[in-house]
Amino acid sequence: MTESILNKHSIRILDSLSEGIYIIDKEFKIVYVNKAASEITGIKSSDVIGKVCRTFCKSERCQIGCPITEILRTGRNIVDLESSLQNSDGNIIPVKLNASVLKNEDDDPIGGIISFRRDSKISFDDYLKNKDHFYGIVGKSKAMKELFRIIEEISGSDANVLISGETGVGKEMVAQAIKETSKRRDKIFVKVNCAALPDTLLASELFGHVKGAFTDAVKDRIGRFEYADGGTIFLDEITEIPINMQNRLLRIIQEGTFERLGESIERKVNVRIIAATNKNIKDEVKSKSFREDLYYRLNVIPLYIPPLRERKEDIVYLVNYFIRKYADKYSKKIESVHSETMEILYNHDWPGNVRELENAIEYAIVRSKRQDYLCVCSLPPNIRDNIKCNKILSLKEIAIDEKTETLLTLLRQNNWNKTKVANILGINRSTIHRILKGKKNK
Repeated sequence: MTESILNKHSIRILDSLSEGIYIIDKEFKIVYVNKAASEITGIKSSDVIGKVCRTFCKSERCQIGCPITEILRTGRNIVDLESSLQNSDGNIIPVKLNASVLKNEDDDPIGGIISFRRDSKISFDDYLKNKDHFYGIVGKSKAMKELFRIIEEISGSDANVLISGETGVGKEMVAQAIKETSKRRDKIFVKVNCAALPDTLLASELFGHVKGAFTDAVKDRIGRFEYADGGTIFLDEITEIPINMQNRLLRIIQEGTFERLGESIERKVNVRIIAATNKNIKDEVKSKSFREDLYYRLNVIPLYIPPLRERKEDIVYLVNYFIRKYADKYSKKIESVHSETMEILYNHDWPGNVRELENAIEYAIVRSKRQDYLCVCSLPPNIRDNIKCNKILSLKEIAIDEKTETLLTLLRQNNWNKTKVANILGINRSTIHRILKGKKNK
């Protein structure tokens, strides 16, 4: 396969480069890795050749928008994109990334080439300043940057984590990011929604059972904790675990042991627990519906995700991310949103948080009759109808520092195409020049 894309002479040249090189075919399988790429990532080429790139490329770009997918769809190369890779030790390395389409003699796309170089001048703090996403979590607000920082700081730890936040803020995505940056990143990740099962089945689901343990137990069954042995388990809506079952969970945390329902054989597991709740868990402790000792065992690393209405500066980044995601899914060429539409999205309260915003953008993409940008008429009726009830905040009224950050991020995302970004923000190119000039003069 490699020889069909590259000849031996080309391979020798690529192996002499200091930049890391991945060559990927149209099926997203790795066909070539140069020596520099192996040295930067610590991953041997023999371990990845022939494998689908996303199974080993621990790059945040895989979460936010695949570069290969983008260049094959648009035909446009990506130049000096700020990104990151995770090496074999689990450390996050800031890199500058380029992506180009590979074509055959008939000028048909046959794959892509990714080149990257370590950006040693950028610390992780500096890297976060310019990023609007981290392992699939989108946001550039102060609260989200602090969240990203904590996830990075705990990457070498196996400590339990308790994530709190309203429904729809992205607790599962944060749990996934914690797993992906941890020492257990290559191990299993098991998700359990504790509110989705009745009490009578939850114990069996978590701890397993033996044949005859109860009426419907017709055969032995391992539980989620046993299945997650060596990896990470995510317990969503942790407060829904009944009080009489919480002692079993406490035992696993303290001793690493449990028993299946219907047996007295002690079994051992090595599992990292990430729990989440949309309730005030301290109130649950006060009301005696959640054990205090269990709370402290889970709350080693507390993380709070604020609702979207408290971090509205993230809306523009989320909107543009979801436009890319769903335009690609539904094979549409929509790349931006009209300024009036953005103002409406910015002013909506989003009681359903990021999940509601994502659904709104998917709805708009599906319903849109335009092929260039989303207009107000494409939005869901409940959001359009809410316009009359809320004061519309013009983009011109947004704080200048926030507008500058938004502008710079959009320029980076759109390869510094000022005309395209001007259309997204509903401003003139001359306004962009004035804002950038004002930033330089500060």
